[in-house]
Amino acid sequence: MTENGQQNMSEEDDFMDTQEQLPRDIEKEAEDEKNTGNNFYKQKDYFKAIKFYTNAINLMPEKAAYYGNRAAAYMMISNFSSALDDSLKSVEKDPNFFKGGLRMIKCYIALGNLTAASRALQDLKSRDPNNSSSYASETTNINRLKDLEISADKDMNNNDYRRVVYVMDRALEMAPACVNYKTKRAECLALLGRYNEAQEAANEMLRANNLNAGALYVKGLCLFYQDHLDKARQHFLQVLRVDPDHSKARLAVKDVKELESTKQKGNAAFTSGNNEEALKLYRAALLICPNNKLTNAKLHANIAAVYMKLRNYEEAAKECTAAVKLDEGYIKAYARRIVCYQELDQHEEAVRDAEKLHKMEHSRESKQRLRDANIKLKMSKRKDYYKILGCSKSATEEEIKKAYKRAALKHHPDRHSHGTDEERAAAEKQFKEIGEAYSVLSDPNKKMRYDNGEDLDDPHGGMHDVDPTQIFQTFFGGGGGPHQQFFNGGFPHGGRGGNPGFTFSFG
Repeated sequence: MTENGQQNMSEEDDFMDTQEQLPRDIEKEAEDEKNTGNNFYKQKDYFKAIKFYTNAINLMPEKAAYYGNRAAAYMMISNFSSALDDSLKSVEKDPNFFKGGLRMIKCYIALGNLTAASRALQDLKSRDPNNSSSYASETTNINRLKDLEISADKDMNNNDYRRVVYVMDRALEMAPACVNYKTKRAECLALLGRYNEAQEAANEMLRANNLNAGALYVKGLCLFYQDHLDKARQHFLQVLRVDPDHSKARLAVKDVKELESTKQKGNAAFTSGNNEEALKLYRAALLICPNNKLTNAKLHANIAAVYMKLRNYEEAAKECTAAVKLDEGYIKAYARRIVCYQELDQHEEAVRDAEKLHKMEHSRESKQRLRDANIKLKMSKRKDYYKILGCSKSATEEEIKKAYKRAALKHHPDRHSHGTDEERAAAEKQFKEIGEAYSVLSDPNKKMRYDNGEDLDDPHGGMHDVDPTQIFQTFFGGGGGPHQQFFNGGFPHGGRGGNPGFTFSFG
């Protein structure tokens, strides 16, 4: 290598050493990063602004203003926890950094930490007493939130959950990141039966923190109130794993266990025929959690089933009504109430329930139920031949005969010949109806058609003129004999002579 070549290499090395040894202007670089961040902040691109503020902080970690700038950007994307951390650091770096102190207060308010917000506000006032107008709105918000918290607690104690939701909505306008406010609101939505809204609110909190005990509790509450007892218990147990001191979850686990146990014992008592014990257990289960509407609706329906088994249809209907009041879509309760209404001869009410049930189900079964209810309504408007004779609908042929004998002897017009005109007329009418009833119920074909709700007065029913006296004489005999004196008086108006006024038509 020539001497000139060696000299050139030496000069180049000297130049490179000079480049490496030039001092960096760290402060200028940091300011450039901050300024770039400011530009993105103005453009409302807060994520990029945060990136460049972070670069500035990495270059000059002791600069309070850089933390303050990043805190402002975090606040704009509602990341108040990170904004609070940066605000605290900014004040730590420079205790006289007013903006940092003010942002700290704003973050505490947004997070719902009113105690810390009040303490930070007092500290700011002591350091800058002449600048009260700058934190006047924060002072107002703290006081307003304290009032709202007191109001919400009072409403919660009064079980006015709708009012609590309203109050928490107002509070979240000032403290949008407050987990306690969100949890209380979601819990009240569940208590109001607005389960979809409650679960949506809980899921939002869990996306931010999947170990949020309050949100897990709300999800368990929704499952509990929707009668998913096993899944609810699992959620409540998960809450206790996250927060062993969660008193509401511990109580909920106890309630679920007690409710399941009591209900199962009631079912066993009902199945074994111990009706009184079943009623006692079902009623006890109702007291465990009054807010659990769907489970309690089923308990009321179970009580109704017991009363129906006891043929106490009036009480059964009341229990079905209590069930549908708690759960308007409870099909089984409506179906049972229809049966109760029909047993109580309240057929118009039964038809109304059957119509409602058919609109809910639109099934072949509901259609048939509605058809049957309408038939029974029509039947209820006819004469009740069983009631006229004083026998049950399941009476045998012999029992129907005996019932006729008793009723005919009791209401024969000759027994009332010395009564008033009104009494004699009533006796005649009653006697006719007794004969009419027996004529139908003693004929297997007519009885079957009558029981099926068919119209016996239609052209296919076979019209007949029947003299009730003839039926009576068939049983008790005519002419002489021990009954002759009974007939001596005859029918008023010559009824024994077959006067058309004493004949009637029926199928």
